[in-house]
Amino acid sequence: MRELRVHGQDRRYHHPIVGLNGRMDTLQAAILLAKFDSFPNEVKTRAKVGARYSARIAEVCSSVTVPFIQAYNSSVFAQYTLQTAERDRVVEELRQSGVPTAVHYPVPIHLQPAIQNLNLGQGVGSMPIAESLATKVFSLPMHPFLDEQTQDQIIEALVGALSETPPNIMSVGKS
Repeated sequence: MRELRVHGQDRRYHHPIVGLNGRMDTLQAAILLAKFDSFPNEVKTRAKVGARYSARIAEVCSSVTVPFIQAYNSSVFAQYTLQTAERDRVVEELRQSGVPTAVHYPVPIHLQPAIQNLNLGQGVGSMPIAESLATKVFSLPMHPFLDEQTQDQIIEALVGALSETPPNIMSVGKS
């Protein structure tokens, strides 16, 4: 029963069965109800934080790919996820610099046991883009209360982790 309520997961990033997300308890529901009034502002603020990350990182880090949002779309940036071929090294360097990161979904869904057990013939190599991205993506700290100074410190640590020549972060993008 426990596996069913956590997307079929028996341990982190391992899904032997298909499940659902049914983990909200009464206390969590009460907190969410109290947050409804501030939610629209938090969505706007997250979009602003995400756009600033993207603009600044694109200016100073040529070896990472920032999220691309079509002009007719928006994102609430539940995570702020970057791509780099040097993910594991960069994540470790950021950790050593005191910047927390997360690697979401390191195993693509088609390689999860729950899907492989369906015998759809979608093993390793059948979805090369998903498999490639699973080795490249990582997320930086993201929340609506992330101030510009903290963002600049994170970006500066990212530049250092990527071994790129760090520009004066405080002057990038300012006229």
